Order: sequence, then structure tokens, then C-alpha cells
Amino acid sequence: MHQNKPWKMYVIQHSHTDVGYTERQEKIRQYHVNYIRQALQIVRHIESGARPDWKGYKWVCETYWPVESFLLKSTAEEREEFAQAVNKGYIGLSGTYLNFGEQLNQEMISVMIKRITDYGQSIGFPVRSAMTADITGFGWGYSQVLADAGVENVMTCIHTHHSMFPLWKKQTPFWWETPNGERILTWSGEHYMFGNDLGLIPGLGGSYTIRDDHDIHSGVSFEVAEARIERYLEQLVADGFTFPFVPVMVSGLPTDNGSPNASLMDFVNPWNEKHGDRIYIQPATLDDFFTDVRAYAAEHPAEIETYSGDWPDWWTDGSASTPMHVQIFREAQRVYKKVKQVDPACEIVSKERLAAIEYELALFAEHTWGYHSSVTEPWNPFVQELGCRKEAYAANASSLAHTALYDILEARGDALLGPDRPMKFELYNPNAFAQSDYAKLIMEGWHISELKNGFEVVDEASGSNYEAQMVTGHRGVIITVPVTLQPKQRVQLTIKPLANRKPVTAFRTDYVGSDRMMDIMPPVTPKLHITPKFIESPFVRLEWEMGAGLTKWMDKSTNQDLLRADRLHHAFTPVYNVTRAPDEFGMYDVRRKMGRNRRGPDAITSVGTLVNVDIVEKGALYGTVRLTYRVDGCSHYSLLVTVYSDRARVDVAVRMHKESVWDPENLYISLPFGSAPASRQHELWIEKTGAAVRPRIDQLPGCLADFYCVDEGVAYVNEAQGVAIAMPDAPLIQMGSLDYEDRLLSGHPGVAHDPAHLYAWPMNNYWETNFKATLGGFYEFRYYVTWGEELHTSQAALTACTSLNTGILAWRTSK
Repeated sequence: MHQNKPWKMYVIQHSHTDVGYTERQEKIRQYHVNYIRQALQIVRHIESGARPDWKGYKWVCETYWPVESFLLKSTAEEREEFAQAVNKGYIGLSGTYLNFGEQLNQEMISVMIKRITDYGQSIGFPVRSAMTADITGFGWGYSQVLADAGVENVMTCIHTHHSMFPLWKKQTPFWWETPNGERILTWSGEHYMFGNDLGLIPGLGGSYTIRDDHDIHSGVSFEVAEARIERYLEQLVADGFTFPFVPVMVSGLPTDNGSPNASLMDFVNPWNEKHGDRIYIQPATLDDFFTDVRAYAAEHPAEIETYSGDWPDWWTDGSASTPMHVQIFREAQRVYKKVKQVDPACEIVSKERLAAIEYELALFAEHTWGYHSSVTEPWNPFVQELGCRKEAYAANASSLAHTALYDILEARGDALLGPDRPMKFELYNPNAFAQSDYAKLIMEGWHISELKNGFEVVDEASGSNYEAQMVTGHRGVIITVPVTLQPKQRVQLTIKPLANRKPVTAFRTDYVGSDRMMDIMPPVTPKLHITPKFIESPFVRLEWEMGAGLTKWMDKSTNQDLLRADRLHHAFTPVYNVTRAPDEFGMYDVRRKMGRNRRGPDAITSVGTLVNVDIVEKGALYGTVRLTYRVDGCSHYSLLVTVYSDRARVDVAVRMHKESVWDPENLYISLPFGSAPASRQHELWIEKTGAAVRPRIDQLPGCLADFYCVDEGVAYVNEAQGVAIAMPDAPLIQMGSLDYEDRLLSGHPGVAHDPAHLYAWPMNNYWETNFKATLGGFYEFRYYVTWGEELHTSQAALTACTSLNTGILAWRTSK
């Protein structure tokens, strides 16, 4: 064995928290509360001497959500008993609230982790260690959140189903350097139930992670466990493992959301009696294990390497299986932030109400995306029920967040519906950055009679007039006003009808014919020139071709096309692929065989073709065209493209009616901005959990390099200018090949030669167990594109994305 020294195998028993995969979410919560009570009963038996054979048993609360739930339902005596069990080392805490995907922003992750660190402080037990199970990566900003919270150690138990561990190896420690230069001691371990397959829980072993020649239909016997453990440790050494200890995670029952199980000691005691001189098994908490690792690291500092950067989560693509509710969630998360900004002292919205919003957001962002038979039994009422509950977390967060914001605005003078409301609006920028954007002033339809002869928008304080454009629609009258607000600046605008506007019989210089068509170029070029072939402003010229789509995006300040020359698909062209299952009974297996691909080798790809163009809106401030495409998988797909006359900005609303398809499918939207990586003219930047990163550059080696989950958008920048693409609704981007092939991981030599074509990835249903089986329905995904020399740094361009998605906070006021 290892350098002729005895091994120490740390066995960390925990209950994997998987909310909604195996039962109703409420039932899972009930289970986990009861598991803590079971663990306390085990502690009582040990301390009373009733079960001396259980002495040394330990159990870890994998996440804080069960602890929080227990504290709400327990008696004062139980709460004290639990605190004592933690402080005595029987029960371990983990500095994670739930096993999250990458949907939560940095602020939300911080407030959720603060719940457990606050609890640890309250019982005199600083929370220094955390574990995650199942999930397969984290935004770089997550490391900073942990460091800021005082969490120094992280154990990860990656599930390699449709994913892979980083650094090209598992069971390896490393220092994860945070964006601010601190270090988290991280151990990338085995699957979270690997110990069950080794046979550590008598009679309850398996072969999910270990597939060898042993027949284990009746559980893993002691003799099989002996063989497996010996071979495992021998193979670790053969693979270059140099440490005299190794951690193994185990569940009390061979299932997600399993209970504590002191029968672990029925294996540990006889094992240590027989083999303890060579391989000693030590039940442990996370702190127990990391104390030993840190001591070893102090003696052998060269054996643990340091890495910094992003650790993309392979499973973050689950968000694209419920795109409508992800859109609702993302807006609710932004509204929650506004609530805290506008009412920082909680004068109107209490801390309890904020905590309720946080809870709903957190439960939606938890990594479980549905019941385990969602794809094989999509009609099952239980599947439907659990899916509805999952989606309800987003809806509840939205309702609570908007109610809170409405309460604040009402206290700030929001004029609620009633007769004779003045046409006055208050605008406010609650952010720490300046906002240059368009305020939407929304009024009821009956105001059109007052405004039909014209109007002006006046700043009451300065008396200055604002340029404005009015449209009427289902929501009544919408007046769009360009404004620039400094941080924390408020302005009040009044809409004043023009009383004496003279009617015009005819214009002498009218270039619209009696057929109501304008196809003459006026002698003076208008600010906005819109034809069925192009749309042009002082800042940009967009051109399209029937069939091909949006082929040119000319920046008029440089006379350069912002679209990369080597693109495979034109701007905002849909790319759809589907992998056909042999029949309805093959829906599971066709997906399982995809591995790290998100499509099969025989996937059928359809590229959208432009079939129709309509001019929707012409005005002094902006103009809009609709480009309609034909693409498989959608009965309707169109782009609503809006160009502005006063700045370099284009808004694109992608609208679709997605057909219901049971087979695994993906829909991508081409975003061919920037330049080919080999030219090094532009660098792509994204922000994840508050940290700016360059995909494939600022990340751990050996991890995902195909797709990423972004906070607010993406940016291409060079020394001269930047292009920012804000993405308020759908967070996923795709950079890897859309074909089925061996996937390239970060650090692989082939990545440097990969063209890294950029796509938005708003929807998929490829997972074989718990993704929503159908994506059918109506959707709109918005993208805001802006560019210029002022965006030549990553910080400026990514802040622009945040600003565009946030929008101008405006409300009607009676003040």
C-alpha cells in the first residue's frame, strides 16, 4: 500500500438532499426533519451506553435546508439537543443551503449561506466546511462567497452522469483561488454513494459506480467489500494517488434522500478489528476530514496544487427544460434586488418578507428539475404535480417580489388607478452605476383621446423636454423616453397634451405615394430609414436576405460588420436539432446514450430560413421590423428587431410557438458577434455569480468548455470597443460544436483551435429522467445588443448588460 504506511479511510455518512426527485417536495422536507430526529436518537443510544457498538458513529447534514426546517418544527429541548450533538462532533454541518444549479446570483447565494453561518455562530460552532453532492460545478464567484462567509473547505461529490470531474482526475485535493485571491481547500471526490457500492452499509450495497465480477443482487457481502476496498486503494496508488488517507461518502440507505443508519458501525468495527492495522476506517464529519488534510498540507505543501477560475456546471442546462419559469425566476431575482435597493432599511418590506422571497428563489434554483420518471411517464399525474410544484417556486417568488416592490412604490407616492390621475411619472436609478436607457411610461387606453393631437414630455425640475415616441397596444398607451440617470438619481416627468396642433391637409414634400408605399430615397436621409430589405440609423445598418436571414450588422462609426466572417449561421438564426427515439418506449435509452453530448450521433438538424419581412413600427425614436423564419420544431419563429435613432443599440425579441416534441431536442439561436478566436481581435467575457471570466481561459483545467450559464449577458471586447449582448430571459450560451463528437474539455490542445461559435441555448429536453418532456408552448426571449468605444473593458460591457436587463424603474406618481 501507500509508502508502506497504513491507510485511513474517512467515511462521511450524509443524507443527499434532492428536492422533488424521489417524492413530493413537502414529503422530502418531512423526511429530512425526521432524519435529524433519527440521528439524535442514535446519539442518545450512544451516550446512554445502550449501544456501545455504535460509539464513533457520525453523520453530516449535507445542506442547511433540513436543519432550518427542523429548527422551525422542533421543541426547545430538541434544538438544544441538536446544538450539543453538533458541538460534540456527532453531527456535522455543511456550509451549503441546498445543492444549487448556477441560476442564483452572487447576492442570493450569499444570503442563503449566511443562514447557516449565522446558525453556527448562534451555537458557538463556526461553519468552516461545506460539501456538495450530485451537482457538477460552480461559478467562480461561488468560491468568493464561501471565503467571505468563512467557509474554508469544500468537498465535492460529482455525479458523472452526462458530466465529468475537473482536473482530469478525481479523489484529488486542490486549492481553489477565489477572484479576490483567497484560497478554498477543495477535495474533488467520488460519487456521493460510492461507499454504498464498496459495501460499507451491510446488505445495502450496489454496483452503480463499481461494476465488477461480483454478484451483488443480495447486497455487498463483507467478503466482496474486502475485495473491492483492497482493489480500490491499490488502483488509487497505481493512478498516482500520494495521500495516506482518502474520503468516501456513504448514504444510510442506497437512495437519494436516505436516512442516517448506525449499521455503518456493524461494518466498521469488524473491519477495523480485522484490517485496522493496514486500512483503518474512520467515521467522520467534514471538519474531521479537513483537519487532517490541512495538517498534511502543512507538512507537504507541494502535493496540493493551486487553480483559479470558473468551474462550469454540466447540469446547469436543466434550466433550459423549463424556459418560461426560468424567465419568471430571473425577473423575480432582479425585482428582489430592486426591493432591497429602494428600501434598504426594511422600513416598508420586513426582513421576514425578504426571507420568504429568498426561500422561493432558492427552492427553484435547487438542482432537481423534476420527478425521476418525468421523461418516461410525462402523463403521470404525480409527474405533473411535482413539476407544477417546482415551477410554482418561480411563480411564488415573482408574486412575493412584485408585491413587495408595489408596496414600496405605493409608500413612495405611486398613483393607483382612479379618475383624474395626472400624467406624471417618477423615474429612479437605484443602482451604483449610471443608467442610460429608455423609460416606458404606461397609461390606460383612454388617454389616447388626450394625446392624439400630440404631446410633450417635460422634466418638471429643469423644464427641459424629452424626445418621446408613443405606441398603442393591448396595455393601452406606451410612451418611450430616452433618459440618463446617475446613481440614485430621481427625476419627475409630466406628459402634457398639445392643445392647438394644426391639422395638415397635405405635405408638399411627401414621399409616400397614394398607394401608401415609400420606396423613394429622400434627398435628406432620415434618422431612421426602414425598407423591406434593411433598416438603418446613424449608428447601424442591418441587412437581411430572404432565405439567409440577418446577414449584415454594420457599425457605421467604424464601417465594420460586427458579425464574424467565419460564422456558420447568421445573426439570430434558429438552429434546431432532434434525435429520434425508435418508439415511445425508447425515450429513456436514446437520451442515456448521449453521454456528455446533448444530442445523438444521428441527430437531425434544421437551420431556420427567412420567409417574410414586415415593417411594424416607424417613428422618430425607433423603428421595428419583424423577420419570420421557417424552422423544424416550431410552428412559428420570428424576430422583432428594434433599432434606435439616438444610440448604438438594437433590441431583438425572439418569438416562437414551439411544437410539442417528446424526442430529445435542442433549440439554439446564433449570436455570431466578435471575431474568430485565432485572430485574437476580441475576447469573450461573461459574468457568473458576480465574477467576470473568459470562457475556456479563466477556468479550471479538464472541465466543461461547451456551454455556460451567465448572470446577465456576454461581451466581446478589445482595446478599441466592445459589444454587449444582454440576455434577461434565458441564461445559457453554447460555444462548443453543435455536432455529436468527442467533447473537448478546458485545457485540451484542441480547444485552442475550436472556432467557439456563440449561440444562445434557450431550451432542451434531452435528459432521460427528470427534465420536462415537452417544451411545447409560446415563448419570447429578449436580447439587447449595444456597442461602442465606451464598452472597451469587460467591466463596462458587463455592467451594460446588467443595466439593460434591469431597466429604468418608473411609476406613475401623484406627487
